[in-house]
Amino acid sequence: MADRSLKTLLVLSQVYPPDPASVGQHMADAAEAMAGRGWRVVVFAADRGYDDPSVTYARSEQRHGVHVRRVPLSSFGKSSIVLRLLAGTIFMVQCIARGLFVPRLAVILVSTSPPMCSVAAMVIATVRRVPIKYWVMDLNPDQMIVLGRTTERSIPARVFNWINRRILSRAADVIVLDRFMAERLNRKRDVRSKQTLMPPWPHDDHLAVIDHADNPFRREHDLDDRFVIMYSGNHGYSTPVTTVLKAALALQDLRRLLFMFIGGGVGKKEVEQTIAEHAPRNIVSLPYQPLDRIKYSLSAADVHLVSVGDPVVGVVHPCKVYGAMAVARPILLLGPDPCHVSDLLGEHDLGWHISHGDVDAAVSTIRRIVETPRSELLAMGRRGREVITTRLGKAALCGRFCDVLERGVR
Repeated sequence: MADRSLKTLLVLSQVYPPDPASVGQHMADAAEAMAGRGWRVVVFAADRGYDDPSVTYARSEQRHGVHVRRVPLSSFGKSSIVLRLLAGTIFMVQCIARGLFVPRLAVILVSTSPPMCSVAAMVIATVRRVPIKYWVMDLNPDQMIVLGRTTERSIPARVFNWINRRILSRAADVIVLDRFMAERLNRKRDVRSKQTLMPPWPHDDHLAVIDHADNPFRREHDLDDRFVIMYSGNHGYSTPVTTVLKAALALQDLRRLLFMFIGGGVGKKEVEQTIAEHAPRNIVSLPYQPLDRIKYSLSAADVHLVSVGDPVVGVVHPCKVYGAMAVARPILLLGPDPCHVSDLLGEHDLGWHISHGDVDAAVSTIRRIVETPRSELLAMGRRGREVITTRLGKAALCGRFCDVLERGVR
């Protein structure tokens, strides 16, 4: 029988495992950690896949001590902004209807996915008189504006900015991922007095440093003599890989070099189109890998590609960099300087930097990477791994995050 004295944490997240989206994975880590601290944790999520709405999940289940309740008509895929807004709005309404009646509610955790879910958090928190902890994973409408999909003065942008200012005022704590995002956020509403700067942690309990000789993923994909540059994760408008794809086409003379693009998202179409049009010998596309196999896929790389779109610094956080660091692999940054990844590369000497659009520089840099002695690559990887284990690992950051969730709660 459930302990009726337990305080309840309500988590509002459109995505949640087994959906592979990164936001859901991080929400699950926090939810499970809070359950481990003796909280009753209830999650409201969508019952269909975020990237692939044909995938369905159980409407109600217990996952690692967390009560997961999934609602219908809350994910129609990412094919259009209109469908995403519709799904987010339906999800928001259902969260309000259900959240008003959650027993022993003490605190609400909500992120920016979907953006309108913060409205549900504010309505529930006002009626139930509980605090909100607001986890800023990305910024909208900023993302849509900088990518040219709407304008600052459009009605949707004004509505979302109004919502942003309301939730920033209402939240008891605001968790921000990097210094660039904090600067942009504080221009909307000054929340420095209640702001916690904390990057998202890698899923390092699912990761390990696997030597190439012991890696079944490399054997399965016949990678034994290949030098692999890997992009793993969501391929989005904010993480373009066009420059590296063009460089890959120009580097087919390096027969041991292979580019692997693993994951999904709207940007994956460009990878598939490049393969279909040019049939390159050195580009491979694979779907998302199961979480229990990701330590093998990530470790199969010699170097990890991390893309940061020029206009999205401070708008979208480059989470991919932490998985690469956790498996002790160097980083090839495709993006601007400064940004969060260039900060990490400069501070710890973890890899190389190339700019969007400069294909010639990308080609020459990648040739230099392939010629880098193995000992130097391993040293870069070890430095990245040490940063994760000492400062940016899941145990340390998730513990700090849970402290923020518990702070000030009656």
